Amino acid sequence: MTLEDWRKSTWLMEHEAKPEDIRALLAVADRDLADSRIPGLSTDGTFSHAYNAALQAAAAALAASGYRAARGSHHHVIIQSLAKTVGADAGTVGKFDRFRKKRNTAEYEMVGGVTELEATEMVALAARLRKDIEEWIRLKHPELL
Repeated sequence: MTLEDWRKSTWLMEHEAKPEDIRALLAVADRDLADSRIPGLSTDGTFSHAYNAALQAAAAALAASGYRAARGSHHHVIIQSLAKTVGADAGTVGKFDRFRKKRNTAEYEMVGGVTELEATEMVALAARLRKDIEEWIRLKHPELL
């Protein structure tokens, strides 16, 4: 399925991104990535900040492609869109989606459910996605940066 097929299925909505939209999403990603590295932060906090950084970067790629996620399954759709926007491999998308489920548990159900390794992996994933997505936007949609 294409992103346009997803729009027809109401998972996505058309969105004409402006440079300031992309800059704002990437700025939120940068802020949250920086916050994820604050010394002494809990593993849950580190994970949550890094997850949001990655999600905002992925939302920037989706916006640059002319779409935004509809409200239902918002995070899931943004994460899955990475394969269609920046060409993320199945391993990256799968790992990010597993972290989405972990984040739901950590945010709403349980304190201390995130391991040090998971927090570290989420920070690394967020940093890589943030870098890769900006490079992709510069290459495919330079007018937006």
